[in-house]
Amino acid sequence: MPPSPLPVANPTASFWRSSPHPLDDYRSTSDVPSKVDIAIIGAGYAGVSTVHHILDICKCRGTAPPNIVILEARQACSGATGRNGGHLKPDPANRPSSLAVTYGVGIASECAAFEAQNLSAVKKTIEDESIDCEFVLTRAVDALMSDAICNKMKSGFDMLRKLGVSGIEDVHFAKGVDAERLSGVKGAKGCLSYSAGHLFPYKLILHLLSKAIDSGVNVQTHTPVTEVTKSPDAEGYFTLTTPRGLIRAKDIVYATNGYTSSLLSEFADKIVPVRGVCCHIKPTKNPAPFLPNSYMIRWSDTKYEYLIPRLDGSIIVGGARSEYYHELESWYNNVNDDLLIESAKHYFDGYMQRVFHGWEDSGAYTSQLWTGSE
Repeated sequence: MPPSPLPVANPTASFWRSSPHPLDDYRSTSDVPSKVDIAIIGAGYAGVSTVHHILDICKCRGTAPPNIVILEARQACSGATGRNGGHLKPDPANRPSSLAVTYGVGIASECAAFEAQNLSAVKKTIEDESIDCEFVLTRAVDALMSDAICNKMKSGFDMLRKLGVSGIEDVHFAKGVDAERLSGVKGAKGCLSYSAGHLFPYKLILHLLSKAIDSGVNVQTHTPVTEVTKSPDAEGYFTLTTPRGLIRAKDIVYATNGYTSSLLSEFADKIVPVRGVCCHIKPTKNPAPFLPNSYMIRWSDTKYEYLIPRLDGSIIVGGARSEYYHELESWYNNVNDDLLIESAKHYFDGYMQRVFHGWEDSGAYTSQLWTGSE
């Protein structure tokens, strides 16, 4: 498999980036720095949170922070972080049940605990930093839409309870009429509910990025890294090549997600970019029908959607995978998020009316559709 190309120049616009932040195209200096202690490649969740924690550790220790540059190929937070569904959803049941069978209880518990702790850590950071990013702590509901997927999830849930896997105590299972009433999803055969959250990811990352800039971090948008030397030079520095010049760095953080193999070719068949579809749905009825939870709507192992309710009554929904899953070249090993996946572009029309009780007369319509590479 060939290495991933770099991000495309003109991606489809996501809802989160409808109103660009003043730092969207920011460059701390007119030229890239010639030498730094740490180069962070990527200005999304991974890259910006890494910088946030480095600065926080230095502050706690009372030491001077290292010289850091953040390099972003496009605008700030324009990759997967700025193109996702805004869901902070641990998976305490589905993934751990598979992991327990394949790798044992210890690994299943470790992964489940990590995801649950991440939710708490994000909540704490948002509250400690007073970040206005529309964060809501809620319950996620996995609505199980067929007998097959319901029986499979119930079997996994029972196994995890018996094994005492971490986090399963937060999960509630309901079946039949109770599941449909609890979830509000038409025809749900069963459902699982557990702690989760949702937020406005672009606002979170741009807040942390602004704080990093105030702390002296150099940020360079529209500066893709095209090559990195494999070994450090005699002084211990790697050289990063960009269209705007060379940068020497002692340490490099590859916060590059699906684009990693463009710089580290050894990951070409291990980290593969894939495309997903996401949309923003607006009801015309005011007030909008109340949706108290975030959701996974599981029809099968390959057909599912995820969605969050926004505080203004609109909905973010991602998925439609079943519409294009068979067209491998349209989504697998593909970074072309400047194009829509044609077979899925009408999937979300009337989605809320079809799936949820109480939305039949909402007038909900798809106001925006986008794809993203992950």
